[in-house]
Amino acid sequence: MSLHTTELDGILPLISRGKVRDIYEVDDKTLLFVATDRISAYDVIMKNGVESKGKILTKLSEFWFDFLKENIKNHLVLSDNNDENLFKHLPAELSQPKYKDQLSGRSLLVKKMKLIPLEVIVRGYITGSAWKEYKKSKTVHGLTIGEELVESQEFPQPIFTPSTKAEQGEHDENISPEKAAEIVGEKLCNELAAKAIELYSKAKEYGKTRGIIIADTKFEFGLDEEDNLVLVDEVLTPDSSRFWGAKSYKLSQSQDSYDKQFLRDWLTSNDLAYKDGVSMDENIVVKTKAKYVEAYELLTGKTWKD
Repeated sequence: MSLHTTELDGILPLISRGKVRDIYEVDDKTLLFVATDRISAYDVIMKNGVESKGKILTKLSEFWFDFLKENIKNHLVLSDNNDENLFKHLPAELSQPKYKDQLSGRSLLVKKMKLIPLEVIVRGYITGSAWKEYKKSKTVHGLTIGEELVESQEFPQPIFTPSTKAEQGEHDENISPEKAAEIVGEKLCNELAAKAIELYSKAKEYGKTRGIIIADTKFEFGLDEEDNLVLVDEVLTPDSSRFWGAKSYKLSQSQDSYDKQFLRDWLTSNDLAYKDGVSMDENIVVKTKAKYVEAYELLTGKTWKD
């Protein structure tokens, strides 16, 4: 069964429920992130979930946090959030089976950070909303693109294309780097852009060695007590990135993907995009899970076990 919503009966205070994560306060410096099996597309959460999706996202994020740890600090309290480590840091009541079943394999203990209110998107290939904008105006997030590009082509250099960080139920808005600088300040914006491109570039080159093209990704950052950049939330998962199979990649067309594009296509073809209260067909659930598992196994080199 999939876990759509956690319920800890007030043992820990619930801070928020996002599109995927339920966030609880452990103490004044620590949060518990629980990745549920909820899935959203077009900023709308589906009524049913994808079994084990939250566990896959959690383990893949842990993989990337470790992969990128030489490049940037992250918000993890524990380097390994296995059950033995995790439950030592939580109230004893949460070790009861009804709570442990909800938390096991899908939870991260993280440090509280001052969150930066931007979706820090890096694009290495032109696709999606960027391709639509480019066809109309030869720009991407307001940036003039000098080269003549075709759909799904790799940019000469990855580009920083931020968006606003919308509240749940609202839609993120693509903005220019100049607008992002107005929101967070020019110095911090430049630092975000440089670090995000550095992280993306390292991951992209690694992905190529594993048969996956990381077309673009969304990072989130916070600031620690010394105002140093810290990588937070999830990292380079199918929820926050476009993954393409290198073997099937072809220019001048859309690509088969390991991410939520599969679900988006189903919603669009059934005139369900942006509509609330949608339940996915069971075959969509099964195929979507298979995409997530395949991406996990290719990127980590490990076999997924539920």
